Amino acid sequence: MLAIRHASIITADAVIENGLVLVAGGRIQAIGDATSPLPPGTATQDATGLFLSPGLLDLQVNGGFGLDFTADSATIWDVAAQLPRYGVTGFLPTIITSPPETVRQAQAVLRDGPPAGWVGARPLGLHLEGPFLNPAKKGAHNPSFLRRPSDHDVADWSPDTFVRLVTLAPELPSALDVIAMLTKQSVVVSAGHSMASLAESAAGFDAGARYATHLFNAMPALHHREPGLAAAALADPRVTVGLIPDGLHVHPTLVKLVWQLLGRDRLNLVTDAMAAMGMDPGEYLLGDFRVQVDVASARLPDGTLAGCILSLDVILRAFRAFTGASLPDTLATVTSTPARLLGLDHTVGHILPGAPADLVLMTADGEVVETWVAGESLYRRP
Repeated sequence: MLAIRHASIITADAVIENGLVLVAGGRIQAIGDATSPLPPGTATQDATGLFLSPGLLDLQVNGGFGLDFTADSATIWDVAAQLPRYGVTGFLPTIITSPPETVRQAQAVLRDGPPAGWVGARPLGLHLEGPFLNPAKKGAHNPSFLRRPSDHDVADWSPDTFVRLVTLAPELPSALDVIAMLTKQSVVVSAGHSMASLAESAAGFDAGARYATHLFNAMPALHHREPGLAAAALADPRVTVGLIPDGLHVHPTLVKLVWQLLGRDRLNLVTDAMAAMGMDPGEYLLGDFRVQVDVASARLPDGTLAGCILSLDVILRAFRAFTGASLPDTLATVTSTPARLLGLDHTVGHILPGAPADLVLMTADGEVVETWVAGESLYRRP
């Protein structure tokens, strides 16, 4: 049994100053005041001056550490083992537009589970970004594999078969029927890589889509007379919005504006990390494409942005610099808000008695000090 004491504990409703979290059997046993009596034999850890948060959740991770999930989904476990250094305890491995067999292979990787002795961040299911995307906004996706939405293609997509989130373009033929079908199968549907008008976007949200993938990227620019998908997502209170606030995908002024519009309950920060995360500049894979990576960006030869190279803790610090948001509010965008979107409120994203002890200890500046998954310390800052 472990007692983490004297931390500022970030819960969904408040920050508990000088708090205590008691962990045993991989779960949170109790939350209280640091002066509360402890069971005999309890180990203690002094976290004075630090913040204790639910583990961070990243809903869009294409790979990292030189590895790409679409090229080889077996590498999901290798990347997951290293994500706790960034405070990440749960994530959605993202498979971009590819043949159906690639998706089936990724489903099998999660179904079969990790190798013996493995520890790391929890894969919470797949994010399938494609293949039902608009060719005009394909980004770094291979147009050879783009397809029209089809009930047949998604018949076995559900959390039970390890598909948690699907990004598609709602304006495509049959897209609304597929959105409704996936929603009925408890898959979160996201509008993205799309040329949808305001009306077409609204129809997608009415059909059940509840997320927007990397707002402003791979969709028409926000226009004052033709608002399109970006405006529809921002204006609809049912929709959670994904955003890459690295200062490159979206200008810092727009990041601040989105924060002022949405707040902590409708904004979800993501990395869209690709294989170059955690690596030096060079050439890396994103699906079928070779991507050139410098110290700031990842791009196709034509200059198209191809994912992000920053880790989630760095993304959070950049977001705070752009917006002035508090640490608790910023952390909500990568803990309670994505957990609620995925319907996993009682499993991840919260510090609650009985919940898995997926926790991250941070400085007031958002530097990761220690990360636990199921009560096991998987990273401690040197």
